[in-house]
Amino acid sequence: MIQRNLWLASLCALGGVLSISPANAQKVSDDKVRIGVLSDLSGLYADTAGKGSVEAARMAIEDFGGKVLGKPIELVAGDHQNKADVGASQVRIWYDRDGVDAVFDVNNSSVAVAVGNLARERNKMLILTGTASVAMTNENCGPTSVHYVYDTYALASGAAQGMSGRGAKSWYVIGTDYAFGKAMAANITEFATASGGKVVGSAFHPLNASDFSSFVLQAQASKADAIALANATSDTVNTIKTARQFGVMKSQAIVPLLMFINDVHALGLQEAQDMTFASGFYWDRTPETRAWSRRYFERMKKMPSMIQAGTYSAVTSYLKAIQAAGTDDGATVSAKMKELPINDFFAKGGRIRADGRMVHDMYLVQVKKPAESQYPWDYYKVMATIPGDKAFQPLSKSKCALVTGKS
Repeated sequence: MIQRNLWLASLCALGGVLSISPANAQKVSDDKVRIGVLSDLSGLYADTAGKGSVEAARMAIEDFGGKVLGKPIELVAGDHQNKADVGASQVRIWYDRDGVDAVFDVNNSSVAVAVGNLARERNKMLILTGTASVAMTNENCGPTSVHYVYDTYALASGAAQGMSGRGAKSWYVIGTDYAFGKAMAANITEFATASGGKVVGSAFHPLNASDFSSFVLQAQASKADAIALANATSDTVNTIKTARQFGVMKSQAIVPLLMFINDVHALGLQEAQDMTFASGFYWDRTPETRAWSRRYFERMKKMPSMIQAGTYSAVTSYLKAIQAAGTDDGATVSAKMKELPINDFFAKGGRIRADGRMVHDMYLVQVKKPAESQYPWDYYKVMATIPGDKAFQPLSKSKCALVTGKS
C-alpha cells in the first residue's frame, strides 16, 4: 500500500510538471525577453549615457546568465537624437514589430514623455535611468513606468542643501529650453523660496547652444548670489567655461543642478573644483562601487556616470522581477518590481513606490581641488548622504493619478 501511494504521488507530481511546463513557456512572449536601450548615441548627451548605457545593460544581461525563465535575453539599442518624434517612432517599432518588452535610459525628458504614452498604451515596461523631469512620476506617471536614478526634485533639493551654508538668498537660473530645463527651474525656485530666498531671473537657451555669453552676462548683471544651471553635459560645461571667462565666480557661485563625472573630466579639476551638487552615484564611494566600476572601465576606458551605473542596476532589477513573477507581462512585472527591494552596488534598501519613483539615497558631493586628487578619476568628496525619503518628492505632493486616484 505504501509503495502504491508513493507511485500515485510521483505520477501526480509528474502530471503537474507536464501540465505546468507548457503554460510557463507561454508566459515569456516570443520565447525571449528583449530589452531596448533608447539613448542619445550621437549628440551632446552621448558621453553620460549613450554607448555606455548600452554596455552597462549588456553587462547586466551577461551577469544574469543571458537567460531568464529559461529563455534568452536579447539587447537592442536606438538613438533618439534628442527628438521626441524620433524616439517615439523607434519605440513604437520596438513594441509593435520587434517584440521589445522593456525600454531603458531615455536621457531626454521630452522623449520620455512621448515614449511614456506608448508604454501605457502597449502595457510595456519603461524604466527611465537617464530622464530628469519629475513630471515622469507626477502628471506623466504610468503603471508600467519606473523612474530609477534621479530627478529634478532630488537634484534641486541637493543643490539647495549644498548652498544653505553659504548664505545664498538670491538665485538666477540659466536653463535649457525644453521640459527638463523648465522642470529643473521650477524645482530650484521651490527650494529657494522655501529657504527664505528668491529667484530674481532666468534665461533659457536652445539645446546644444553654441554661445552662452548673453545668458551668462544676464546672470552676472542680476547680481544674484547663486547662478543655478538647469542644463546638462556640454551645455553645462560650456556655461561654466564662459562664466569663468567673464570672472563671474569672483562674486557669484555657479551651482550646476545636473552634473556628471564626465563633465568634471571634460572641465578638469582646475575649472570644476569646489562645485557642490547632488549625485545618485559615485564610482569611488564603496568597495562594491569600485569593483563594478573597474569592470566597466575595462570595457569603456572611463568611469561610469550615474546613468550608466543605474542602467546596470535597473536591468538587473527588471530581470529579477521577471524571474520572480514567472512572466514578462508588463503590468505583472511592474507590480513585482514594486514588491522587491533593491540591494546592489548602486542602491541599498532601494524601493519602487506606487508612482514609479525608485527611492534610494542621493549624495551631496564636492569636486576636489587638483592637489586633493590622488589618482585618475578621483574627483569627488562625498560631503553627505541624503536619505531617499528626504531626497525625493514625498507622495503627499504627488500629482500621479496612480497615487491621487484622479485621472
